[in-house]
Amino acid sequence: MGRSLIGPRIRERRRTLGLTQADVAAKAGISASYLNLIEGNKRSIGGTLLQRIAAQLGLAVDDIDGAAERRLLDDLEELAGETLFAGLQLNRSSASELASRHAPWAHALIALHRSWLDRNRAVDALSDRLTQDPRLADAVHDLLTKASAIRSSSEILENVHDLEPAQRARFTSIVGSNSRKLADAAQALAAYFDSTHADARSNMPVEELDDFLVERDNYFPELERVAAEFRAAAGIEGDCGDGELLAFLERRHSVQLRVQAAADLPPGVDPRHFAYDPVARTITIADSAPPASRRFALARTATALHDGGRSIAAELDRATALTSDMARRRAERALSSYLAAAVLMPYAAFRDAAARSRYDIEYLARRFLASIEQVCHRLVTLRRPGESGIPFGLLRVDAAGFVTKRFALPHLSLPRHGNACPLWAAYGAFQAPGAVVRQLAEFPSGDRFLFVAQTVEKTRPAFAMPRRLLSIMLACNALYADQTIYGDGLSTASPAGIVPVGTNCRTCVRRACAYREEDPIIDA
Repeated sequence: MGRSLIGPRIRERRRTLGLTQADVAAKAGISASYLNLIEGNKRSIGGTLLQRIAAQLGLAVDDIDGAAERRLLDDLEELAGETLFAGLQLNRSSASELASRHAPWAHALIALHRSWLDRNRAVDALSDRLTQDPRLADAVHDLLTKASAIRSSSEILENVHDLEPAQRARFTSIVGSNSRKLADAAQALAAYFDSTHADARSNMPVEELDDFLVERDNYFPELERVAAEFRAAAGIEGDCGDGELLAFLERRHSVQLRVQAAADLPPGVDPRHFAYDPVARTITIADSAPPASRRFALARTATALHDGGRSIAAELDRATALTSDMARRRAERALSSYLAAAVLMPYAAFRDAAARSRYDIEYLARRFLASIEQVCHRLVTLRRPGESGIPFGLLRVDAAGFVTKRFALPHLSLPRHGNACPLWAAYGAFQAPGAVVRQLAEFPSGDRFLFVAQTVEKTRPAFAMPRRLLSIMLACNALYADQTIYGDGLSTASPAGIVPVGTNCRTCVRRACAYREEDPIIDA
């Protein structure tokens, strides 16, 4: 969905409301002649000006710039990338027409596609269990053994008529005992299949969470307000350290922090996370947890106790995109993390520091005593109207290419399933663990983005286990590159240094790409 639709949409909405160009321009803080150029698509528009005009017209920004339709188009193109449709010769122009002219039908197709993926995952999980799980083989063998014993003893009782009473009693006992064991084994097997089905987790909640965050532009003003109120109540004026949080928890809620060796943690407590016991009023965290993780755990607990979860519950009640309990639980965790980040990295101070440092993520991590991942998450939330930062997207992948977090941008489609383009900086970062990797990427559409990626290492559960590296990638439109330190030395005017990329191999039209791993499914 091209940006050329913005001007006509503004003009159409203004006329529908019976407003003149002078009316809208005056309230938006621009001249009527400049608005006339915008409506005629002779001037580009975005950022705070677009937000002001949208507010005057009573529209969401997505309704004007076509972001909602672009997301729908991205989903349709991903659907078309399924090998099931390889022979249908689907193309982008027809997907765009369906998204713009028949949006309800397009949404129905996307819902069916997600449901189909969900069912396939359940079938695959059950199939793996049936063919590979040794417990199932043992259970079936146990059933057959007990059934054979019952059958043999029953045949003896039925066919041998001169058995001594003691012998008949012994075989009767064998039948009874094995019958009870057979019933127990059958019940255990039934319970096993129930748990197997429960373990075939649906990916729909993840997608619903994505939709929820995109719908809200990943900015929650009410949570920002609650974070500011918490800082005031806790007497935090500058940087927020462990001491301030612990003092608040002890003073207001009589909560103590328990730091234990990972080997001594209570059952069920993951060394990578923390546990809050509301009865004992303790927070338990491993001594191996990084300082940034410890502060984050304290902030999450303190804000939850201070607010009682009311603000997050209110956000969830307004969320029409969350249709399942699992999606709501995921969203609750995401909002809890959002609130903690807003306390540790208050909006205005963090935005100003980001702008002054030209979005240096390593500096911001040191400045706010945070992890690289926490800083990147916070950068994506700087969407306050009139006080926004650079609009960033975010992608987190593991070494296998599995996408574990995503936040897309207009004109930048991030894959929901499977790997992204192997040329993306997110994967290049694994070649230089710990170093910041930058990249000026150009898509077949001509859109250019600055990618900035760095690996982070999560705590591994034991020495014998491999290192657990994840790659965090920020993305912004190349037009903002000169506002970041990562744009220094990069030229958006010259093709030299620009990497030609796609979204993923199945939907990329660059047929001669040396890095292609799959044949394209969608015709250009």
